[in-house]
Amino acid sequence: MGFLFDSTKKYKNQDYQTLKKECKTKGTLFIDTEFPPDDRSLSSTPGKFGNVVWKRPKQICDNPKLFVEGASSGDVTQGRLGNCWFVAASSCLASVKEIWHKVIPDSKGQEWDDQKPDEYQGIFKFQFWRYGYWTEVVIDDFLPTINDQLVFIHSQSRNEFWSALLEKAYAKLFGNYEALDGGELSEALEDFTGGVSDTLDLIKMEVATKAEERVALFARMQKEMDRRSLMAASIPAASADEMEACTDVGLVKGHAYGITAVKNVHLEGSGLFGIFNREKLPMVRLRNPWGQCEWKGAFSDGSPEWDKIDKTDRDKVGLVFEDDGEFWMTFEDFCKYFQQTAVCRVVNTSFFSLNKTWHEGLSHGEWRKPDRAGGCPNNKETFLKNPQYAFDVTDDDEFMVQLMQKSLRNKDGSANKTIGFTVLRVELNRRYRIHDLSHQERLTSTVYRDSRSIFLRYGPVRKGRYVVVPSTFDPNVEASFLLRRTDAGCATNSWWNCCGKKPVMVTYVKVVKANGLEKQDNTGADPYCIISCEGEKVTTHTEKNTIDPEWGDSAIFYRKNPVSAPVKIQVWNNNVLRDQHMGKHVFMSADDIHNQAMQVPLFGRGKSESTVQKPGQLTVIITQSRQLTTL
Repeated sequence: MGFLFDSTKKYKNQDYQTLKKECKTKGTLFIDTEFPPDDRSLSSTPGKFGNVVWKRPKQICDNPKLFVEGASSGDVTQGRLGNCWFVAASSCLASVKEIWHKVIPDSKGQEWDDQKPDEYQGIFKFQFWRYGYWTEVVIDDFLPTINDQLVFIHSQSRNEFWSALLEKAYAKLFGNYEALDGGELSEALEDFTGGVSDTLDLIKMEVATKAEERVALFARMQKEMDRRSLMAASIPAASADEMEACTDVGLVKGHAYGITAVKNVHLEGSGLFGIFNREKLPMVRLRNPWGQCEWKGAFSDGSPEWDKIDKTDRDKVGLVFEDDGEFWMTFEDFCKYFQQTAVCRVVNTSFFSLNKTWHEGLSHGEWRKPDRAGGCPNNKETFLKNPQYAFDVTDDDEFMVQLMQKSLRNKDGSANKTIGFTVLRVELNRRYRIHDLSHQERLTSTVYRDSRSIFLRYGPVRKGRYVVVPSTFDPNVEASFLLRRTDAGCATNSWWNCCGKKPVMVTYVKVVKANGLEKQDNTGADPYCIISCEGEKVTTHTEKNTIDPEWGDSAIFYRKNPVSAPVKIQVWNNNVLRDQHMGKHVFMSADDIHNQAMQVPLFGRGKSESTVQKPGQLTVIITQSRQLTTL
């Protein structure tokens, strides 16, 4: 599912081409009645930003352009709003042309054309990703000014307007400019890309004091950059007084910095080798959206590190500095001073190399009364009434899950519910809803917060089947949500909702272990089990070099003919050419059994050996019932 090429919804049902054509026919410039150029679009408090005059770009400068020499991170400078989170995201956006071409579609067609002035109707369109869909937002080109200066985001080039118009479209999406004052960087990154964001807490990760954690984080950030993830870093402000205060080292609190490079700089052959006495130096490049107040430590403008190497050496290692808000830091300093890093993984984008980008499955759902709004796991009687979604991990690997509620930042304030989710490891072949937790392994639960989204990165885990149970904290709370699972493979199984028809009996089988199996070679054997019933087979993982394997894998069967079609467990030895049968056990019972552990013998294969006992015993746990909601 390539989000960048999905159908687009029209915000407020405004169609760009239709509106532009109407203006051209009338010979007028577009005025957006849905987001008018007056105080209503600025704030819910009249006059909050002072004596604002709305002007079109041609009233501000002589030669307005959407882009001047393309888009770059230097085109985005913060104005009078506390929306550095949006500014930093815009700065990240500008560095990846494949993405901003989606957010700013047909940029050439929207550009001012001096040769065809009659083609300009004062109308622009932008696209933002909202809960699984791209939404087209149409605006006019009136921008708020004071003394002929843009009040909010502006470019370093006075005649460049893409960033100011982008901010206006985003403000329209949320009701007014004031609604953008204060927010989460991860939200804007998601809305620009359709990606999946999370925030790394560098304090909890202890990267400032633990070298091994720092090395692991650097490798992770290098991999994210290689996969074209967007990243930004910040130092949260502890109080209102600290907000956007410049520290002694030149870094600003309560402010977000775009990360534009993560690089191992090879020092051999440069003047830096003698300074740091190492062959390579982990470094990051960041950009302050303000375009000023830069880092004052190592590799800052005029620092001794620059003085001791000449321009040729700088070019050789790819390090340059200009007075533009962009600067380099050693990764050690980065971990010392920054406290959070936001990472946005751009998913399902066919314009990137497939082996470097992220892929996902997603599902829309809702909590609804009376049977699908059970609350968090504290509500033991109702928790499993929540929606349940299954997915497979096909290799021993990590997985990422994001739960996003469909709420809106708006001028009337947030109405987020407190949400979270639990991940369970279930039977390898489960297809139906879980009704009882006693047989399931609870892998993890997230924290519950009133955030727009909750993200979990977990693993590595064994390959197998897993179920996510999303919920609100309290029961009987209704809301809609989007559930996303992300991995780095070339394909991802979509979620599927656990449901289905009702057979006459449900049987749960957990193959715990085996003891004393027959040796198949000098190292013992590589045993695995096949559990089968009524034409369905489930294969456990293989244990290497042992005759006493411990599997701990389980299967569940919804059976139509429990009397005539028993459950069979076969033990096999994994070989390169041909697997060897090591024994089987057939469970004939059709009685109700509750969580019964038993040791059972193994017998030969086929009718002729069905009574011949083989070496070893299986330890299994069985539950089966004609009450299908038992499990």
